[in-house]
Amino acid sequence: MGALGTLRSPVAYLFVLPALLIFLVFSIGPTVYTFALSLFRWNKFNPALSKFIGLENYQTVFTGQGTPSFWSTLSISFYFVAGMVIGGTAGGLAIALLLARGGRALASARTMVFLPHVTPIVATSLVWVWIFNPQFGLANVVVHAMGHKNIDWLGDSNWAMPAVLIYSLWHELGFVTIVFLGGLTTISTELSEAAKLDGANGWQEFWHVTFPQLRPVVTLVLLIESVGSLQAFTQFFVLTRGGPGYATATLGFQLYQQAFVFSNTGYAAALAVVLFVVTAGLSILQLRLQGGEASTSRSRSRRPLRKATP
Repeated sequence: MGALGTLRSPVAYLFVLPALLIFLVFSIGPTVYTFALSLFRWNKFNPALSKFIGLENYQTVFTGQGTPSFWSTLSISFYFVAGMVIGGTAGGLAIALLLARGGRALASARTMVFLPHVTPIVATSLVWVWIFNPQFGLANVVVHAMGHKNIDWLGDSNWAMPAVLIYSLWHELGFVTIVFLGGLTTISTELSEAAKLDGANGWQEFWHVTFPQLRPVVTLVLLIESVGSLQAFTQFFVLTRGGPGYATATLGFQLYQQAFVFSNTGYAAALAVVLFVVTAGLSILQLRLQGGEASTSRSRSRRPLRKATP
């Protein structure tokens, strides 16, 4: 039976049905329900008293009438996303290139690099609260050793987001490094050897030979890091609680705060829908860019070679 016959077989759909039901109940259902909630001024204590207000919650979102305003929250979120995407991708690739050289010492270093990623984010965040302690934290020991004054890492609006970024990069670099290490095992070593024979130095070999072969992996890392960073919540909840003020109040944190602290369920649902649209938009954009690069490379590879003229 061919693939088309398998798709037409009722038995095949019976095997897929449990997974489809789980997906409908735990993914599609809550998504539709969240969109419905965003159209109401929701009363969580007595849903019967909830009032349908149409797109008023979205109007509040896009006019910036909330506290904090949606636009300031979005800018803070993109600040965090940019730091994670740029720092995580560059740092993970650099560490992967170093660890790819092999050796027993570097093999154990792979485990050490990946270990922070598999530790619970709540537990490690609590440890980093003490590391960022303004009086006796390890971070200020390093700062003081460099000849600078102590920094109130989590209490200063100028340093709170960099502190969360430092922790988040420490926690995520292991995952990004492992992804890049997997990508490095698939690239052609013959091209690198040919580049060396042609006199290319290390940077030229990386930029013109290694990196072009890693572009699909880079796109995957950018997609994972951007989506994960937009939805980040736990480290903000443990480290800063969105403060000081609203300096670290990202979309993910504001969604929680509006829904469960301020009981603004309809507005929080509208924020969730907007966050979903932004995340989907970024994902589609990156996949389109990857598809465009792939089609361009295929067209170049199919281009016939010109005959040399005598």
